[in-house]
Amino acid sequence: MIVFRDPAEVPSGFGPSVVAIGKFDGVHTGHRAVIDRARVEAADGAQVVAVTFDRNPLSVLRPDRCPPDVIGPHQKLELLDRAGVDATLLLTFDEARAAQPAEEFVREVLVDALAARTVLVGRDFRFGAGGAGDPDLLERLGERDGFRVDVVDDVRAVHADRRVSSTWIREALAAGDIATAARLLGRAPSVWGEVVHGLKRGRELGYPTANLSPDLEGFVPADGVYAGWLIDVDGARRISYPAAISIGTNPTFDDVHHRQVEVYVLDETDLDLYGHHVEVRFVERVRGMAAFDGVDALLVQMADDVERVRGILR
Repeated sequence: MIVFRDPAEVPSGFGPSVVAIGKFDGVHTGHRAVIDRARVEAADGAQVVAVTFDRNPLSVLRPDRCPPDVIGPHQKLELLDRAGVDATLLLTFDEARAAQPAEEFVREVLVDALAARTVLVGRDFRFGAGGAGDPDLLERLGERDGFRVDVVDDVRAVHADRRVSSTWIREALAAGDIATAARLLGRAPSVWGEVVHGLKRGRELGYPTANLSPDLEGFVPADGVYAGWLIDVDGARRISYPAAISIGTNPTFDDVHHRQVEVYVLDETDLDLYGHHVEVRFVERVRGMAAFDGVDALLVQMADDVERVRGILR
């Protein structure tokens, strides 16, 4: 997948294109329904392009109302690539972009840069300064500028009669409900980041862990212990390891002051991942986080956690 970070980077003559526009936070099943429709529309040889942003626009427009991201920019680009997008235009959403009139956005991005033939958006799509642009305005501009607009209906979960959304995914993850989040995402939820040095207490206890940097990408689920996978994304090929994942502040020792993601790779005691970028995928929550009455009780629980994780992943 080609990545452009500014309309000026798109080469002359690029297109025609079928463009899907949105935040794509999570690249969940609803988003992929839009992308799949774009791929069908482009089956005669047009480029499939996702237009999205490097951050949630609310972080600039209304930071007090901006929710945490389900995924970060690196994850978003990888997932769009997996979804079959030919190119992504990842726009920087800053004050200048927020103030850009809707008609200017259409001319700069959709017409001049991407030579859009069809533009797909959700029914709640808004664009341009003050959110003045909506699907109706986009359709009128398309009639003038030579592109068609396809407004894609929401994907709804039949069992819950609810729209698939990033909000619902965040709610599920915040409750530790990995199964629901996975159904909505269409894949295992995950976080991505660099392995950094920690207190090395896990090594002292016989369970050495890979600690993720606090500035990781992705929505971190509720505190607790999870079964999952650690994928080392550095190097010539990706390597996946079965893992027990701990999220929280280590209440037994009470000396960790921020939530951290620690990953114990099953049966590995000398795996050196410091400085590597890894993806941590969550499969199932084993238990919530708890404080134990001393190291011995903690070790008994950790041994049980590992066996339960082993059984889940088996």
